[in-house]
Amino acid sequence: MTSPTPHAAPRSALFVPASRPERIPKALASGADIVIVDLEDAVALDAKPMARQALAEFLEIASAGSVWVRINAADTDDFLEDLALCRDQPGIAGLIVPKAESTRSLAQAGALGRPLIPLIESAKGLDHLSDLAKADGVVQLSFGGLDLGLDLGIEPNSKGGEEMLVQARYQILLQSRLAGLAPPIETVLPEFRDTATIERTARHAVEMGFSGMLCIHPRQVEIVNATFMPTEEQLAWASRVLEAAERDAGAGQIDGQMIDAPVMARARRLVTSAGRG
Repeated sequence: MTSPTPHAAPRSALFVPASRPERIPKALASGADIVIVDLEDAVALDAKPMARQALAEFLEIASAGSVWVRINAADTDDFLEDLALCRDQPGIAGLIVPKAESTRSLAQAGALGRPLIPLIESAKGLDHLSDLAKADGVVQLSFGGLDLGLDLGIEPNSKGGEEMLVQARYQILLQSRLAGLAPPIETVLPEFRDTATIERTARHAVEMGFSGMLCIHPRQVEIVNATFMPTEEQLAWASRVLEAAERDAGAGQIDGQMIDAPVMARARRLVTSAGRG
């Protein structure tokens, strides 16, 4: 396995339909860390050729690495056409590969030489997660909660269903760490008007160790970005820890807590994470 391309984990990853190219500049101005032009779920089947053409026209004037592209799944007729479109396009920073289930399809997408983020959206994808995470070109993992829940037979918006998806999140987080990838990206939240729900969902993802969240509407971006940044209190604590550790190379303490290696590592991680903004 080759080492993944260096990848700055995004806090917010905003989808925009390829069939609505006029929205792409607005998405790029939204503050999202990355913009994903979607050729898959956001585009009706009979509109796929038009969407590819619209994306091609945008890419003719796009700056290098402007957008990511979510291509269609490997088991569709559009997969190879999407790859053909994305080949030799400097405006594309990377590819989102939906319904990822096999390393073969990742190898086909990876042949374009761009970073890959597979979406785990099925039981088969979960079963092959270890291999998918270690595939050449993969820099990060994410998942589609709605599609995965449907495939597993989970009742939507239920306590039991959410408990099962938490198990999937654990596997995705674990395999990301074992493969040396950036921490994974949380799935989309359909709600974009209720700011408290957006903040609560993003906070839950932060607490679970995720580094960012997929967004479906620009209204979600500012809240998600803020939530995935350390708080002022956390940064103040980290600063005190690192200052105390520098003063005392032995086993010091701060706020009644011993400063050992894991505590210093967390403090450094918080300071590094603050640099993402």
